[in-house]
Amino acid sequence: MASPFLTLKSSVEHETEARRSRFICAMAPARSVEEAAAFIAGRRRLHPGATHNCTAYVIGQRLQKGDDDGEPGGTAGTPMVQALVGRGFNDVVAVVTRYFGGTLLGAGGLVRAYGSAVTETLDRADTVRMVPAKLVRVSVAHDQAGRVENDLRASRHPIHEVGYGQAVDFTMAVGDDELDAFEDWVATLTAGRARVTVAGDIHVPGPS
Repeated sequence: MASPFLTLKSSVEHETEARRSRFICAMAPARSVEEAAAFIAGRRRLHPGATHNCTAYVIGQRLQKGDDDGEPGGTAGTPMVQALVGRGFNDVVAVVTRYFGGTLLGAGGLVRAYGSAVTETLDRADTVRMVPAKLVRVSVAHDQAGRVENDLRASRHPIHEVGYGQAVDFTMAVGDDELDAFEDWVATLTAGRARVTVAGDIHVPGPS
């Protein structure tokens, strides 16, 4: 069963220091590996002279990946991923850029430095809680479509897609706990002529 999670509303950056080494953590929302890769590439272009650009992302509550970028194995990417997961974050990418300060930190020091860089940045981030919902397809005849679309768009359930074929299909996001009430509302709205089917799972922003 899908669970709520936290994600970022926008990108955020914060710098920490450990024994004269600078750790610049930047994060952004990322709903796909491609979005994460593009953000990582941008940070590496921004800091080409850095000692390391270590990365982590968590996408879809299942896909987790960390990259040590030359630091000793398991001392950077893994603690970064653990920091994101431990705080309940998903659909997010993090890059910690290190400029070496001349003093070795040791494995334990690196784990603490990279993990803390992420958690301290999360403390400063603008976040949103995402809750489970269903993608619901509402199919209506063409002669009803205009009026039904106006009513659907006036509701608080966002329309993700409109398809035109033998019928007009509106694909919407409806909270799991609102599905029965939504189906009853559509039945009343269309005098029982609409067909409502669940098309898949999704997450939507929850109440602030």
